[in-house]
Amino acid sequence: MPDDPVDAVFAALADDTRRAVMRHLADGPATPSQLAGRLPVSRQAVSKHLEVLRHAGLVASDRVGREHRYTLTPEPLTDAVSWISTVGSRWDERLAALRRHLGTRPR
Repeated sequence: MPDDPVDAVFAALADDTRRAVMRHLADGPATPSQLAGRLPVSRQAVSKHLEVLRHAGLVASDRVGREHRYTLTPEPLTDAVSWISTVGSRWDERLAALRRHLGTRPR
């Protein structure tokens, strides 16, 4: 698992099942069993996906009786969005420079 927090977020979001887990958790807290009932994977698979999401800081768990209840913690997405924005603005600058260069180039 990546050590950099932004890398961990992107690694976690790279899997479609983990994105589905996050969509379900956006509706409210759920146990691995409840999530497995909504997804085409086993409870054990859901637990492994939740561990990756937890490592990335995207979910938190609380013990309720014998089960763990997971909640979405979207704050780490802010850093990922910031990274995307920074990279995007760099590309915008490069494309603008290319347009300027092509516009001043003799034909």
